Formats: sequence, structure tokens, C-alpha cells
Amino acid sequence: MKGAKKGVIRDLLLILSGSMVMALGLDLLLVPNKIAPGGVSGLATVLHYLLHLPVGAVMLALNVPIFLWGFWRLGWGVGFRSILGTIAFSVAVDLLAPLSSPLTSDAMLASLYGGVVVGLGLALVYRGKGSTGGTALVAAILRSYTGVNVGQLLFMVDGLVVAAAGIAFRSAELAMYALLSLFVSSWVIDLIQEGISETKAFLIISEKHPLIANAVLQEMDRGLTIWEGRGGFTGQPRTLLLAVVARSEVARLKETVYRIDPRAFMILADVHEVIGEGFKTLDRKI
Repeated sequence: MKGAKKGVIRDLLLILSGSMVMALGLDLLLVPNKIAPGGVSGLATVLHYLLHLPVGAVMLALNVPIFLWGFWRLGWGVGFRSILGTIAFSVAVDLLAPLSSPLTSDAMLASLYGGVVVGLGLALVYRGKGSTGGTALVAAILRSYTGVNVGQLLFMVDGLVVAAAGIAFRSAELAMYALLSLFVSSWVIDLIQEGISETKAFLIISEKHPLIANAVLQEMDRGLTIWEGRGGFTGQPRTLLLAVVARSEVARLKETVYRIDPRAFMILADVHEVIGEGFKTLDRKI
């Protein structure tokens, strides 16, 4: 029970701290430069300049009908943590706004660094198993009607917000900066969630698979998995070897395979996170 309670507290702290970081990204970089990179925060930025309304209050007001729609369509599974993240983010934006001075008036710098800061904050919220509602929830709701992929729907909804910002501010450049910030924040979220790729996965197909498997096990001291498959064109049985190695071992594995079988077929892919023996253990604090 103590471990579960600590886990809940940790998640709530991640959601609150992530919301604070996102708010700083808006107040210090994006909002002062009229950059609205999609989402409810982007729409709130547009309304802030058109109607002189506080960004956080507008975000909260826009999220209320979205959550009600979500509860009605998706059920109560929308979750307390998402509500907490939404409220914390909205409140933090307005609380920090009077205390914050814009870090730059350069739209390019603001879009890049704003995307980094907002992406970092949202990644922390996701680590806490929460969200900040907004267009991500809208996309999930629309998926229940259309069956279209959530990622595609999210891109469409955010794209409409960016387009609306460009029209409202009468600036195609600001719309392009907003798109740039949106891409940067998405990249940062993926980077933090998945980690920097330090390992590579090899899929090896060779008639000399026993010798290759033995070399990987004995010479490189790496484990591997043996799959039994069948060629799609020939219909003949094929044995596939799957090996995961560190980046520094890539050249050595290639040389080992081609030394044994120059005609071997290999597929090399990035692996963002490897958990298990020989790599790293699962961090349950995350």
C-alpha cells in the first residue's frame, strides 16, 4: 500500500510540475510572440489578442465542454488526472503571467525554445499518467465516431487551430512558426518518452544461422532470439535471428555476420529503449 501511495503522489507531482513548465513556455515565449501551436492553448492565445482575455481562463473555459463531451461519449475513463492536469495548467498560466517577462522577441527563437519547454512539460505530465485535455481529448472523441487514427485527427484539429491563428493575426509567418513549434514539442515528447537511441536491433536471415548464432553468443557475449519463418516468395522455411546490441557493437556484428556468410540478409533498426538482462532494468520511478 505504501508503494502504491508513493506512486500516486509521484504521479501527481509530475503532473503539477509538468503543468508549471508548460505554463512557463507559454508565458515566457509563445504567447508574447503570438505563436499559437495548435491545441486549446493556441486557440486561447488567439482569443487573448482578439478579445483581451486571460489565456488560462480561456483554456479552462474551452476545456469544460470538451470534458463534458468526453464524459458523455467516452465515459468516466477520461480520468481525474487529466482533469487535474487541465486545471493546473490553466491556473499556472494566469498565475505566472504577471510575474513573467518575455525572454525574446525573435519569433524563430520563441517557436523553437517554446516548443522545447512545452514539450518537456507535457512529457512530464504524460509520465504522471495524466494529460491536459484539449485537442488530444477532442481527437479521442472524434475517433469514437469516425474510427480514424487519433494521431491523424489530432494533426487535423491542431492544423485548424494554427490556420485560424494565421488568419486572425493576418500573418502566414506566425502560422509557420506555430507549426514549427508544434513539431518541436512533439519531437521533445517522443525523445523524453522513448529516450535517445543507444541500441540497435538486427534481424538476420542466413543459411548459416547456426554459425552466426554461435558467434554472437560466444564471441560477442550477446543473447539472441531464433525465429522459424517461411519465405514469402519461395515458401521455403527460413530461420531468423534477432539480436540487440549497443551502438558501439554495430560494426563488429556486421563484420561477424559477413565473415561467416557474405550473402546474409540483414535489417538494422533503431531501438529507443531496451529493458532486460544486458541492458537496463525497468525504472519503476518513472
